[in-house]
Amino acid sequence: MSTQPPALLISGLKKAYGNLNVLKGVDLTLTTGGIQGLVGLNGSGKTTTLECILGLQRFDRGEVSVLGLTPTDLCTAQGKVTAVFDSPSLNPNLTVRQCLQHASLLSKRSRRYPEELEKLLGLRQFSNFQIKTLSLGNKRRASIAHALISDPDLVILDEPFNGLDAGGVDELLQLIKSLNQEQGTSFLLSSHQLPYLEDICTHVAILHEGKIIRSGEKSALLRAETSKVRLRTTDPVGAVSALQTISGISCNPGIMDEEIWASSDTMTAAAINSHLAQHQIPVYELTTERASLGSLFRRLTQGSES
Repeated sequence: MSTQPPALLISGLKKAYGNLNVLKGVDLTLTTGGIQGLVGLNGSGKTTTLECILGLQRFDRGEVSVLGLTPTDLCTAQGKVTAVFDSPSLNPNLTVRQCLQHASLLSKRSRRYPEELEKLLGLRQFSNFQIKTLSLGNKRRASIAHALISDPDLVILDEPFNGLDAGGVDELLQLIKSLNQEQGTSFLLSSHQLPYLEDICTHVAILHEGKIIRSGEKSALLRAETSKVRLRTTDPVGAVSALQTISGISCNPGIMDEEIWASSDTMTAAAINSHLAQHQIPVYELTTERASLGSLFRRLTQGSES
């Protein structure tokens, strides 16, 4: 049985600026119809990776395939691949409608009407506003509408949630979900907003110091992550001592007074509390921090500058 080729395939991607090695062998695969999150600290190489994918930067070594095309051949994709970077770059003197009409005239794949996209992105009331008069959030909405005019197969978004209020974020998340589920549109989302990526992405890759240090299906990555228990006690020294008698549990003092963090693959929060009670350690606060993309990211990049 034949399978579809990946929407994006990166193998051994390396890029240096002089003596500074920014990408040190990036490997990443985006399955067709997937929503891939790309996360990393500032300076990890996220934007450079996107620019190499799109042919905006020459890379030193490696291979990149985008819908079966090399970055230098993307000019033949005729709107199948579109991207929006962190800083909106539409013509500031055109209105929202004029920008979308212009994009429609240029696209040989145009399947969406400007009016439809204005409605989808919440821009109808700003149709006749010049781009330069819009807020940052509405400029971002207009840029995303502009990118969708050709009904692309792959959409690359760099920090797509920046400048959006809570309502705007919800609308964008819903739009990504509907395009992905109803039309099979693939997405590559590079963002610092980990909760939003956890909500929307099917796959996640963590880029750190120029390499992908963890990637895969989001659900599998989070299943492998241990939940943590946060407790506060009037006897933190005794609590740590009592917990350290349990095989397979780790515990550390927190940053707050009388705070302890404990993690175990085998013991629940209730079992930890019961164990401390048996040792006559009073616990007056107990919460569980579920495994999340944020906790995974922090664990893998701890010790690095945020």
